[in-house]
Amino acid sequence: MIPCRTRIWRPPWPLDVAAALEPHRRGRGDPAYRVTPDGAIWRASFTPDGPGTLRVLARPALGEVEAQAWGPGAGRLLEELPDLLGARDDPDSLRPVHPVVRRWQALRPGLRIGRSGRVFEALVPAVLEQKVPLAESRRAWRYLLRRFGEPAPGAPDMRVPPPPARWARIPSWEWHRAGVEAVRARTIVNAARVASRLEEDASERRLRSLPGIGAWTAAEIRQRAVGDADAVSVGDYHLPALVGWALAGRRVDDAGMLELLAPYAGHRHRVTRLVKLCGTRPPRRGPRMPVRDYRAF
Repeated sequence: MIPCRTRIWRPPWPLDVAAALEPHRRGRGDPAYRVTPDGAIWRASFTPDGPGTLRVLARPALGEVEAQAWGPGAGRLLEELPDLLGARDDPDSLRPVHPVVRRWQALRPGLRIGRSGRVFEALVPAVLEQKVPLAESRRAWRYLLRRFGEPAPGAPDMRVPPPPARWARIPSWEWHRAGVEAVRARTIVNAARVASRLEEDASERRLRSLPGIGAWTAAEIRQRAVGDADAVSVGDYHLPALVGWALAGRRVDDAGMLELLAPYAGHRHRVTRLVKLCGTRPPRRGPRMPVRDYRAF
């Protein structure tokens, strides 16, 4: 039996554990993330010390979070738990200018932007999600993790995302079987070859210097890896309409979204999260983007 390590952490502020961890989940079938009937959240990760599995259970009545971890990366995962749950975040400095944002802020006092500290681990699924329906990118993520990820310590039915070196060695036919065309596959492979430098410098400038990484992808990475509460996913298919509808009662484009978010400099991503969690959605117009499947087996 793999030994388990435990930590009890008592956050000094309101904390919504599920909301802090949800951005790291890539669909209900994510092999590296699961929620069990007892409310515990499990997450598998490849740390600098090796693979590890983290189980997090909120105990709001006691004002504490119980965490357990397995594998070579267990100690690091427990050490980083406060950062993962938003200890470095500063939501109190948000000053709403829209009454609806003030109301959402009161409704979700425990919303915090956490940081995983895993830049490449956030990069891979972000690239897989570029310009394709979520169902398509999540199918690819599941296939690649089940094919190349190792069983998670303490949870062998889960999978640990592969380290960069393993991503770099995935053959072209396996990318094709996953439904990932050459452009996205090449972006991930090229990033894997400089992964150590990305972990040292996850600035937007550094990320966007990589071929295939634009504003949207860089923002998605920074939101999760470094807890950037200001990183706006410019270029998102749905986000401008959501923000425009919630804050102005009309659909807007990227430029209009940035104009509406301008008063929230430093917190623009936080506001978009509040929009997604609390805001009403505009009526749908037209069909959804179709899920492609051009794989050959």
